[in-house]
Amino acid sequence: MARRASAAREADRIAEAIDLYRQALQMRPSWHEGWWYLGTLFYEQDRYAEAREAFDKLLSLKPKGGVGWAMLGLCEFQLEQYDLAFEHLQQARALGVPGDTHLDVVSRYHLALLLNRMDKSEVALKLLYGLARREGDSPSMITALGLCALALPHLPAELPQDQSELATLAGRAQYYMATRQMAEARKASEELISRYPNAANVHYSFGVFLLLQEPDAALDQFHRELQISAAHVSARLQIAFEYIKRSEYAKGLPYAEEAVKLAPHLFAARNALGRILLGMGETGRAIQELETGVKLAPDSPDMHFALARAYAQVGRKQDAARARTEFQKLDKIRRIAMEGSQAVGGIDPEEGEASLLSR
Repeated sequence: MARRASAAREADRIAEAIDLYRQALQMRPSWHEGWWYLGTLFYEQDRYAEAREAFDKLLSLKPKGGVGWAMLGLCEFQLEQYDLAFEHLQQARALGVPGDTHLDVVSRYHLALLLNRMDKSEVALKLLYGLARREGDSPSMITALGLCALALPHLPAELPQDQSELATLAGRAQYYMATRQMAEARKASEELISRYPNAANVHYSFGVFLLLQEPDAALDQFHRELQISAAHVSARLQIAFEYIKRSEYAKGLPYAEEAVKLAPHLFAARNALGRILLGMGETGRAIQELETGVKLAPDSPDMHFALARAYAQVGRKQDAARARTEFQKLDKIRRIAMEGSQAVGGIDPEEGEASLLSR
């Protein structure tokens, strides 16, 4: 029966293959390969509820298989079960999906869409950058990049028609940034700003692009963003982190304090405020803010690194050593996850501002 099912599938006799796989699985319900093929056949026929059931069965037999969780999450996405889809696509990423497969691309793309829908646009954008470099500038990629850049918490199918051109222009600029076509990225960003000078997040995105090479111009863009979006936390934090780099702590202080007031549960805001206070010599308040940041994000190596420096500055050697050890452990985990098992070095002392805003 299994051979007949496989032959029908390979001959593209889909209905026959589905029937044969069902019969084979009734006789041998522990056949995990059969559940995989049945699920994929249903998925390819847009029969997502039946596909989900098949992948549920597969995962009851092989719960450590990342590809099974990826397919389950994709089914749930199509069924508009977005919370479950997010959970299971995250599980797939944690367990691992082969990086040279179409499934890896599709699952990461849909995970990015869900992250953006959950108002985690900068995390989503970081994920899409890697995909854009691999997959090119398809219309779906451009739209997704645009939604994330503009922090519009919609799925592509939900995008209002009157925002379509805005999202496309923003997505094109982000694609050039992702693929490091800097001249094209600047030109596309300037066109976007000229067409939509008062749209939210347009100036912020351009500021992020300018930050490394033209920090003064970037600050101008972040200030312009605050004129348009008065409660923009990330713009405040970018300004605060830039002043930290310059050791101009007093200039950064009001922006970090405002960020904490606007987003008290955002660990990046606590990081910025704590480091600024430390630079100004207010060690007690600095440590309080950084300890709060660690409680908010215990898995953030950047938070433990900043706290270790603060402890060391006031002579709390044991606390500093403990925070430094935790930083080294978490930083190694992060680098392995991002770059592979050879990437185990420590971060630069001033690295982390961009990464703090993209997690």
